[in-house]
Amino acid sequence: MRFIRLPAAALAAGLAGPALAACPIELATYADGDSVAAVEFTPVVESAAVTNRFRMLVGEGLVYDGIVMWTEAPERPFAQLTHQCPDGDVTGAEIEACTVWEGPVYSLDKGTLGLMPVEGKPAPEQLLFAGLGHDVVRHASYRAAGLDAVPWDLFSMSGCQE
Repeated sequence: MRFIRLPAAALAAGLAGPALAACPIELATYADGDSVAAVEFTPVVESAAVTNRFRMLVGEGLVYDGIVMWTEAPERPFAQLTHQCPDGDVTGAEIEACTVWEGPVYSLDKGTLGLMPVEGKPAPEQLLFAGLGHDVVRHASYRAAGLDAVPWDLFSMSGCQE
């Protein structure tokens, strides 16, 4: 898999336009403002509830798994970020213990706030993971990694996996 990466200055200047405009969300990569964290989306493999799948890399070596599901009434993209959750049949308590953050995800595209797209739709310029930084720094995995830089809640598109 090859990545197209653009410098943050090029993204801020709007030079990413055509290079990344056609990137579907399931192949998009994002970075926060201070390059503390990065998000890499991957295609969802047969799931009725999960609309997006991603992993978040924080600092050097800390990896979180993420999913997005849409809530009902009102319909909103709601994400969950976990760390080393057990596989197979798990209890609610086990899921709660490995959950790092959960909350809504919004898109920012051409200055307009919207809802995160589902697979097959173009990736937005930015994603807002509301309250992410606050919860990540309080999780045991973050403290155990000895990190001190706080990831932002706002991530800008940094590339497209081919």
